[in-house]
Amino acid sequence: MKLNRFHLLSLVLLGFFFATAQNPMKKGFLFLESGRFSDAELFFKSYLDTDPSNKTAQICYGRAVGLNGRPQKANVLFAELLQTHPNDLEIRINYNESFLWNGEYEIAKPLYAKLVADHPGNFGAALGYANTLSNLKAYKEALQWIEKALEIRPGNQNARLSRKYIRLGYANQFVNKQDYTKGKALLDAIFIDFPNDKDVLLNLANLYLISKAVDSAKITYRRYAVSSKDSITALQGMALAEHIGKKDKRALAIAIMARNKAAKSNDPQLVERTYDRYVQALIWNRKFKTAKQQIDSLLRVFPYKNWVLALKATLGSYTSDTKMSLKNYDAILARDSTSFDGNLGRANALFATGRINEAYTAVFKTLESYGNQKDAIGLIEKLNARHTPTIEEHASCTVDNGNNLAFYTRTHIEVPFTTKFSTTFSYVYRTTENTVSRNKANSHVFLIGAAYKLLPKTLLKGILGLNNSRFMEDAYTQAILETKLLWQPLKLQNMELGYQREVQNFNAALIEREIVMNHYGLNYHLGTNFNLGWYTQLRHTQQSDANTRNLLFTSLYYTLLRKPAFKMGFNYQYIAFKDQVPHIYFSPDHYEAVEVFADIRGRVSEKTRYRASVATGFQKVEENPNTAIFRAEAGIQHQFSKRLSGNLYGKYSNIASSTATGFEFTELGFKLKWRLTQKPLFYKNLVE
Repeated sequence: MKLNRFHLLSLVLLGFFFATAQNPMKKGFLFLESGRFSDAELFFKSYLDTDPSNKTAQICYGRAVGLNGRPQKANVLFAELLQTHPNDLEIRINYNESFLWNGEYEIAKPLYAKLVADHPGNFGAALGYANTLSNLKAYKEALQWIEKALEIRPGNQNARLSRKYIRLGYANQFVNKQDYTKGKALLDAIFIDFPNDKDVLLNLANLYLISKAVDSAKITYRRYAVSSKDSITALQGMALAEHIGKKDKRALAIAIMARNKAAKSNDPQLVERTYDRYVQALIWNRKFKTAKQQIDSLLRVFPYKNWVLALKATLGSYTSDTKMSLKNYDAILARDSTSFDGNLGRANALFATGRINEAYTAVFKTLESYGNQKDAIGLIEKLNARHTPTIEEHASCTVDNGNNLAFYTRTHIEVPFTTKFSTTFSYVYRTTENTVSRNKANSHVFLIGAAYKLLPKTLLKGILGLNNSRFMEDAYTQAILETKLLWQPLKLQNMELGYQREVQNFNAALIEREIVMNHYGLNYHLGTNFNLGWYTQLRHTQQSDANTRNLLFTSLYYTLLRKPAFKMGFNYQYIAFKDQVPHIYFSPDHYEAVEVFADIRGRVSEKTRYRASVATGFQKVEENPNTAIFRAEAGIQHQFSKRLSGNLYGKYSNIASSTATGFEFTELGFKLKWRLTQKPLFYKNLVE
């Protein structure tokens, strides 16, 4: 952590000069002490005109020059003095410090190491070495040397201040490594020297925010709010804490309080930070229209401010306008190539647009400037998880009211070779038995597939395979084929066009008849930024028994909550078969079903998720009376480790179209998914 360039060691040396100086130079010392370096430079230059060999004046002139923005010239002056006064301790200390003024810490380090070796009891040397190590982020060693300095001068205020900044930097290192316990211990230790120090309180609050200790963060911000100005900063932080705690309405209320208080402030930076948080809170609450109005207003006042561009980019991310996000993040980076918001925001936007290689590049660039940053590491893990080879095992048991009992297992392996191309292999085994007729059948399905991303938002999938089925003593083998084109024509829209050739294998009776189905389908999903969604499926099926089926399913829903995700809506389904063969399978001339449904998905903990849905309504088969329908599904997923997850689920349905035979059924099952490698197969090529 960089310290004020004359705050620590400079004050120590000035104290020495005050103690030994003659009165004629006292005015110059005051200039140095008060930070009036231009005046100090002129004073000591004039003084040296009358007394050019005065060593103290020469040192002070060098310090004034260096602290006035010309550290290289100061370095030359001190080097010349060392030639005249070899091994002079005062000059060596100032010569070494001139490298610190110029940010040349690597050069200063060995010079200070020799200085403390030659003068182990010198306070200024120990303090300068500690500060050098601190600027090189060698905090552990820096802390050892600052303690040595304090042994030489116990209780020295400048050394205690230096120790504060070293501990702040050291704590930040532990926070970046997600070792919050050690980070907190270092921050708490600073309070011994500086009770309720503002820098420490803000760092401590940030630690709590990162570790999602929301209540502790809010308590810390309350400790910080000891003045009207500080209370505004505290409210900004508390709004963020509420957002992290999934209380966005409360976050907006607090952000509005901060905005109202900031309106009375004459601190421009504080006002900017307050409006930044206020607009963020509007976006969190999906008040996009108001947020856009505020951003447009801010752009008129602050047209070149990166924080306003970041707000516009964030709005684009929340409204799925990724083009707008990228445009604004690029504008931020054009002004500041090391901007954290610009680099990581751009990486997330590229990920959202499907430009995966570019997203990796952007997040790696973020880590170059912000090593081990938690959010950047999290994005890399998310990218890796999407492109790491996996194996999934799925097993289930199904019973229906037609006395059929079936067991199903599926092993699915997916191997992405690049960010655009992946392959799959699946093996499916299903055995079914009618407990009354004792008819038994089983099927083995072998599938191999590939997927290729034609464009960032366009994916082509293909699957080839064989279905080998056996009914009692008879057996047959049929080819299986599936191809899909998935794309996003516009933002918040998804479409899927596909063809599938499959063999009906729900129960023994259907396996016996070797019915091959050729499906031609179109799926369309439309989302909105006002919580309304619409999904439609159209499917035409041609069967090997010369029958055909047309299916329409449409669902209109509204999202009531985001966390947990809770939506309700209406479903409508229409099915029509050309031929009616009810003694073999469900095949009405026309069938309609209308239902209302609710779906909820959320988290029990950081590693455990749940989902549940219920639907009820009525169905009408041809001219028969309406009958009630009900279906339900629930599941729980647990992340055992970063590479292993498990899922238990159960579902029930009595909707006539839910199986090929129109039977009521219940299913119980589980899934296990294992990431075969820690990183994608192509990861090494990305980082080279």
